Amino acid sequence: MSSNKPNYPRMLNLIDEVFATRNDPDQIQVTAQEMIKLNQIHTSCLSELADDKGPLIWVLMIPTTIAIMQDFLNDKITEKELLDNTPINTTYEAIYLCSATTLPEHRNFGKTKQLCLNSIKEIQSTNHITHLFVWPFTKEGRALATTIANATSLKLLIK
Repeated sequence: MSSNKPNYPRMLNLIDEVFATRNDPDQIQVTAQEMIKLNQIHTSCLSELADDKGPLIWVLMIPTTIAIMQDFLNDKITEKELLDNTPINTTYEAIYLCSATTLPEHRNFGKTKQLCLNSIKEIQSTNHITHLFVWPFTKEGRALATTIANATSLKLLIK
């Protein structure tokens, strides 16, 4: 994820506009330290579609346990705590579709959906995933989660 490409600041601005993560310490910030943890959980947590101008789509999915999923959905833990509490080197049953950020000119072509499905397939290759859960910030995010759940036959839970 190179920062010297023109799309990189555009993606960061989109994330800030939609999720306002800089102003919410309870949300995942995707710092260098968090990227290490995500990679330890599964190498398919972070996905990117890019071209010579930089990122076009960023997807963040976090496999976790049913218990952690339920604690998050029931407001017992924050999004950041979801990541912090997810154990490494275990079997996961749920995937949190944390974020999918797509530059406007690349929306509605199925690219984000396909990136999500590829990540889920990779995570499912070593885990028995039964649930997909999401905390949608936009109607498009909710629609994407519904489409993915239908395509994968995973039970969708919405915060």
